[in-house]
Amino acid sequence: MDQPAVEKTAVCEVVVSSYPAQFLAPPADGPPPSPGRRFTAQDAGMALDDRWHTQSARTDARAATRGDVVGPCASGLTRYPRYFSRAAGPHLWDLDGKRYVDFNLGYGPVVLGHADERVTEAVLAELRNGNCVAPLWSRRQSELTDLLTSVVPGAEMAYLLKTGSDATSTAVRLSRIFTGRDKVIRWGYNGWHDWAAGIPAGISEATRADTLLFDYSDLSTLRDAFARHPGQVACVLMMPFGDETAPEGHLQKIRDIAHEHGALFVLDEMRSGFRLNLSGAQGLLGVQADVSTFSKAMANGHPISAVVGRADVLSALTRTRISSTFYADPAPMAAALATIRILRDTDALERIWKAGASFQEGLSALVDRHRVPARVVGYPPMPFLQFTHPDPIIRERMSTAFTGEAAQRGVLLHPSHQWFLSAAHTREDIEFALHVCDQALAVLEPVLEAHAV
Repeated sequence: MDQPAVEKTAVCEVVVSSYPAQFLAPPADGPPPSPGRRFTAQDAGMALDDRWHTQSARTDARAATRGDVVGPCASGLTRYPRYFSRAAGPHLWDLDGKRYVDFNLGYGPVVLGHADERVTEAVLAELRNGNCVAPLWSRRQSELTDLLTSVVPGAEMAYLLKTGSDATSTAVRLSRIFTGRDKVIRWGYNGWHDWAAGIPAGISEATRADTLLFDYSDLSTLRDAFARHPGQVACVLMMPFGDETAPEGHLQKIRDIAHEHGALFVLDEMRSGFRLNLSGAQGLLGVQADVSTFSKAMANGHPISAVVGRADVLSALTRTRISSTFYADPAPMAAALATIRILRDTDALERIWKAGASFQEGLSALVDRHRVPARVVGYPPMPFLQFTHPDPIIRERMSTAFTGEAAQRGVLLHPSHQWFLSAAHTREDIEFALHVCDQALAVLEPVLEAHAV
């Protein structure tokens, strides 16, 4: 792909000629701006987004209470889309038809690409036969639990639910029943339910008291938590890693500490499952959890989750009731079956790793060239750019400016959440994204000059 020269344009301005033609669709209400003219975020396709947001915020509580991914420019112009009109492969289109290369991928579920036809057809086939069948079950349920226990290390049983929070909360309840203990030690983002919520508003003090935290990088904090509550901890529940890769043997050490104190080791594989490896982080890192939870990439974005693990632990379901009308829906089960089989039977995961490695390598070179205080971290299927300026305010400004500039130029990257690659990302998508990142990093130079390290 031809690479136009990098221009240090002002924040919230874009040079039209920096877009390859296929990445710039005409706005719905007229032709695109003349090539080479600087244009604002509204020219870039945010006018309808702003009007829609203003209207919907009257009744839509999410629109009224959630901030933008990247806030507006000083001029007030929107620079990161809130709404989309359609998605396909690695691309999203905003309300005015501008196309973006998407590295958010719904916070990770879209592993094959948006609207993958193979998955969509499997879902439509189920929907044509009816989908709300409780209290009856679908054969897809049996097929999927069989498939899950065949690919997750040490898994003997699986229970299907809808959301990631459903799954982690189920794992906690089963751990409490199995051990006869109440307290949970956790790390990472494990859902929005009361036991795991990071914001205390609306959550009782008694609920908060039963959940303990530890420092991922300092295992003495985990040992201290057990020492403060001997014989009271049901499980250690955690993500396998954050933005950075897991140190070798780290998860095994955590599992061993949990078992030493009679607690279960529960791995929250929402982000890592069916993305790093067919067997998730457990398969990649060589660790086996007592119980693990999955969702996201399990079904290429369709709503389903699973608790998978030891039969003696999951058998505790006979002593409680975890049920919902929609857990028996066969359509997302069909999506999961199709997705996992594609990941198992094709080179999709290999291509994701290859594309991610290419993106990381290219981005690292750009960071070095622009002398930006940042480093590329994470596994290739889920990379991230960490800004390392010693001032946290400057770090946040740099991250916001970088991702805002990238969005205006046609690439969606999140300022504070891991990015994701899909099997649909092509070499051309990666090259275009790197070209955009080159331009976005160039725009940061005035910020750095104003706040010299």
